[in-house]
Amino acid sequence: MSAIFKRPFIKGVDFCVDENIWGHRLYDEQLPHLTVLEFLGVLGSNLDKPLRPHAGMDGAIKFKPQRQMRLRGLLFNNPYAESIAESKLSDDEKWRQWFDKFEQGKTGNGDSAADVAYLRQSFTSFDDFAKAIELLRSSAFEDRSNKRWSSKFVFPFGPDALFEDLKIDAKGGMSNDRRFFARTGELLYLMLTRAKKGAELGDILAERLFDRSAPMNRLAHALQGDPQLPDEARVSGYLPEVTNPRFDFLCEDWLAILSREMPVYDALEHLIAITGLHMLLYFLERAKRVAGDDEPVEFVCEIVSKDGRKVRALSSDSYLQNQGCPEKAIRAYIESIRREKAWLDADSAEFPDAVRVKLLREACQWPPTDDKDEEGLANRKPDELVARLVDDALPRHGQHVGKIHAAWSRAIGLSSRRLSRRYRYAPNDRLLKSIVIALVGERMQFDEFLAAAKSRYGLVIGHIEGARLVESKSIDQSELDENRGNLEARLVGLGLVRRLSDSCSFVENPFASGVEAAC
Repeated sequence: MSAIFKRPFIKGVDFCVDENIWGHRLYDEQLPHLTVLEFLGVLGSNLDKPLRPHAGMDGAIKFKPQRQMRLRGLLFNNPYAESIAESKLSDDEKWRQWFDKFEQGKTGNGDSAADVAYLRQSFTSFDDFAKAIELLRSSAFEDRSNKRWSSKFVFPFGPDALFEDLKIDAKGGMSNDRRFFARTGELLYLMLTRAKKGAELGDILAERLFDRSAPMNRLAHALQGDPQLPDEARVSGYLPEVTNPRFDFLCEDWLAILSREMPVYDALEHLIAITGLHMLLYFLERAKRVAGDDEPVEFVCEIVSKDGRKVRALSSDSYLQNQGCPEKAIRAYIESIRREKAWLDADSAEFPDAVRVKLLREACQWPPTDDKDEEGLANRKPDELVARLVDDALPRHGQHVGKIHAAWSRAIGLSSRRLSRRYRYAPNDRLLKSIVIALVGERMQFDEFLAAAKSRYGLVIGHIEGARLVESKSIDQSELDENRGNLEARLVGLGLVRRLSDSCSFVENPFASGVEAAC
């Protein structure tokens, strides 16, 4: 097991069990695209040292996320620009009416009509201004969702288009309530910082994603004006492990995708999918390790077909097994405290139960210092004390962290209920394409691709990858062979596999340099 950073005291948290295992914090409502957006915001605040550790921070980093109240207000709290543009009013009257209406929706955070007076000089006409808003708004994530306007995000076209999630009250007070930017992006930043090639990736991202001269970023800057930042820098969340092979795999996949012959904005779609897959693997791998299970994480995948019922059942079982891993980790982590030397040495103390309560508070911030039952807890037997912590930890885990496997596997296209009553692993075309782009250089023999997908991502498709299942007579080899054939046919349909003969197929990355020339 790798070295672990000492966890700082986490304010505003009742007690820390999930955080001790996975970090502060993974969160089910922060899906992979929001994770990458938060990550880019942290990176944009550290362009002088991208993906480099900060000295003296014990694994953490500092950053100042942009707020961009003017830009987000123009895009998501400005429903009248289009209707005014469509009117028969003169240009001067359009600007006048729009400034009046925009003033009514101000929050008092640098977004009044006077604060955006520069817009009239930035655009030749009001109609051009309205078209610019519509162009940027059309690229937004979840533009049509019912989220509050301060929790909607434009596509990250450049540094001026990045901003954090905010909650704004009736008096204009701003707070980052950590619902959609819950620190998972900060953990992604820390993971890549701790990867062996993190600095190399940081330099590439700083150059390619933070080009202020890019056309769409210039448009965002024309609407926003100067960046808006908080007064004080923040300290990132807590990621336990100093090193982890998963961090390196994640970093290598980012480097691979960014090396492909495609625009960087197109690459972002694949970076988001691959990031979600790796963070899901980190979540499950760490759970199994804490629970004392050394077996690798596996996703038994059905390549959807009408006849794949046996594979479908095994895939559903695989899904349920992985779904239960995090709860086992919670129980195992709390139980492990009783094996610590300090816990055992408490037997010789004058008040052993009181010592154990203190140890639990140091380890898990539990019980809270204002717990009314603290005196009663101090008189409980060790078994009762641990059982009480388990009883408190499991419901808390189930609220958000326990939902990560289900929420993220659906979000990246790994799991589905299509043709089934139960969820199972059935990767969609988008995820399969992202895996090919990340894993395949120019071309790779199909069986080698299956082996690499099993090794790096735990995907079980054919009988070689599922040898354990065949040996245990859970399934016949022929059924996994058919599943393998279904994947090959699927990739042929996507233009990602070329068959040279019945027994020889190659997976080809259409975005790798030299593919067409070699063909």
